Amino acid sequence: MNNSRILVTGGAGFIGSALIRHYATCTEVQIANLDALTYAGNVESLASVVEAPRYRFYHADICDAAALEQIFTEFQPDAVMHLAAESHVDRSIDGPASFIQTNIVGTYTLLEACRAYWQGLPAERKSAFRFHHISTDEVYGDLEGTDDLFTEETAYAPSSPYSASKASSDHLVRAWQRTYGLPVLITNCSNNYGPYHFPEKLIPHVILNALHGKPIPVYGDGSQIRDWLYVEDHARALCRVLEAGKIGETYNIGGHNEKRNIEVVEAICALLEELAPEKPSGVAQYRDLITFVKDRPGHDARYAIDASKIQRELGWQPTETFESGIRKTVSWYLNNPEWWQRVLSGDYKLGRLGETASAQQTSGENS
Repeated sequence: MNNSRILVTGGAGFIGSALIRHYATCTEVQIANLDALTYAGNVESLASVVEAPRYRFYHADICDAAALEQIFTEFQPDAVMHLAAESHVDRSIDGPASFIQTNIVGTYTLLEACRAYWQGLPAERKSAFRFHHISTDEVYGDLEGTDDLFTEETAYAPSSPYSASKASSDHLVRAWQRTYGLPVLITNCSNNYGPYHFPEKLIPHVILNALHGKPIPVYGDGSQIRDWLYVEDHARALCRVLEAGKIGETYNIGGHNEKRNIEVVEAICALLEELAPEKPSGVAQYRDLITFVKDRPGHDARYAIDASKIQRELGWQPTETFESGIRKTVSWYLNNPEWWQRVLSGDYKLGRLGETASAQQTSGENS
């Protein structure tokens, strides 16, 4: 893959930025980042790679067919890795329209732009081209038993507007492969965590609320179970699937780390006791801030991934345990307050126009 040109959609998001940092650090590929910079897109997560000559940025929306056509024509990718999505369950419950627009209409628009580009490639490049769609285990719904696992053959049963929109996008990708022959790969991952995670998500929300002496909200009784995957392990898995995955196949990516939500919260509180012993005024122990709140509608009880296929066929397995990954994550937030402070204040949005203009100028973008 070292001579390849890879277009990453949603590359300013949490997983997308980890993927781009991995490619920039560990390979020689040329990377184009296509991102609309909605609220969770943060170019500051890419500060370490933004000046790299192999990196360019396109400020565009995957729903904009004309912009997509221009980007494909200019960058001439050998592969597309599609991560652009609205991804927060609570937001999808409060306002599902943007999830339908981005995750379904946007994926359709991207697929059509990709198909038109792919069909015009010379035979050798056409056969080597890949469209890698990155999805979630939430499309499977939830598991009732304590021993059941999601496999690549598990029937879809999404519970929220978010997961339903992602399930829809998965179906579109498969249809474009079967109907038009577009060479696709699909991955469904478990819950990610790690550095640069937007503060509305569970783990960074717990860390930052605790550091500020604010209540740590836990839905219901905190018994919901998730399989936690360190984001840098996920980035390695995505690279491996693009490199060696079989066209038309789905690969589940999990961290082998099932934890109840309350266990996750308590683990973070314990680490903060060790790593940040000077607490906010009035806080005796971080765990005293835990507050149980009304459960969200349709809250899935348990997710758990069977990741044996990707390990068996592609040789990937996670390197981080939950214990090692959560320690790295808490330490990162303690050591990088300037990043999350700018997110919490909204200042991360202020530099977007200037930074975007600079990135477009260096990449040659003229839209």
